[in-house]
Amino acid sequence: MRVPEPEDHVDRLLARISTAGVEAIDLDVEGIVDRIGSINKRFKRVQEEVLRAHGLTPGDWHVLTRLRLTDGFRSSPGALASDLELSSGAMTTRLDNLEEDGHVRRLPDPADRRGVVIELTEKGRAAWDAAADVQGRREAFFARTLTKQEQQQLNRLLRKLLFGLEATTPK
Repeated sequence: MRVPEPEDHVDRLLARISTAGVEAIDLDVEGIVDRIGSINKRFKRVQEEVLRAHGLTPGDWHVLTRLRLTDGFRSSPGALASDLELSSGAMTTRLDNLEEDGHVRRLPDPADRRGVVIELTEKGRAAWDAAADVQGRREAFFARTLTKQEQQQLNRLLRKLLFGLEATTPK
């Protein structure tokens, strides 16, 4: 005798769609989209809690991440803005706030007298490292229900889905 799998909230939604006779919705696709969306909301909520506990915003985190993972912990404001897909004005605001908090500092650009280089400070690195440590443990907690093999399989499938999305635009 086969034991039925437990239902999640997406299964219940899909059952309602099915009984409503909505034929335009592919239930398998809807299940994928709704589950990824629900998981993403939970990831974001936990990440925001972790960042808030370390005095950071998601925007701060993205800037500090780029600097933390850059050789020498330095970058130009333009390169950061381009990497994060931000306008120069939005980037300036983020950098102003991070500098005010002591997480980054502006230094003269040795290659361009008119330019500046943004450098991650020790305080910024410590904040990023501490938040990354907690966030890493939280993410591992989320993935704990999957074996290592299942995690790798899911990564392969999500990579394939993402490649497909990056290569095409919806019609």
